Amino acid sequence: MNTYDLLRGLHILAVIAWMAGLLYLPRLYAYHTDAEAGSQMDVTFQTMERKLYRIIMNPAMVAAWLFGGALIWFDGSQRLGWDFLLKPWMLVKLSGVVFLTFWHHYLGRARKAFAEGRNQRTSRFWRMTNELPFLAAIVMVLAVTTEFGS
Repeated sequence: MNTYDLLRGLHILAVIAWMAGLLYLPRLYAYHTDAEAGSQMDVTFQTMERKLYRIIMNPAMVAAWLFGGALIWFDGSQRLGWDFLLKPWMLVKLSGVVFLTFWHHYLGRARKAFAEGRNQRTSRFWRMTNELPFLAAIVMVLAVTTEFGS
């Protein structure tokens, strides 16, 4: 096994874990909106949301960034040359990563709002936005696998 394949595999695993959280947390919020503030259900959702965000999503996002950065360094310095960063497919992927990171932090702020009893979003909002990370993933994966614009 070579270093590049190991980095790529670890990056994919980190992204899978991160995406699982990005897809599941808004679904928890959709159900949480129906829980009465201070109820046992409210406390249970807060615990689930906090653990998902802190124990799974945060480490997975950091790992995805670190392994992705290592892959960029490896590709730029040893495989493709640094000009690959300006290829349309890579710009699409990097834009997607920025969006997913923004969304991750937005979900974190929403988690704090739920914990403080300040949620102002509806269950419908959370159900509709639940699919945003997957739509971004579709665009990113297709851009990378087809090397769109190369």
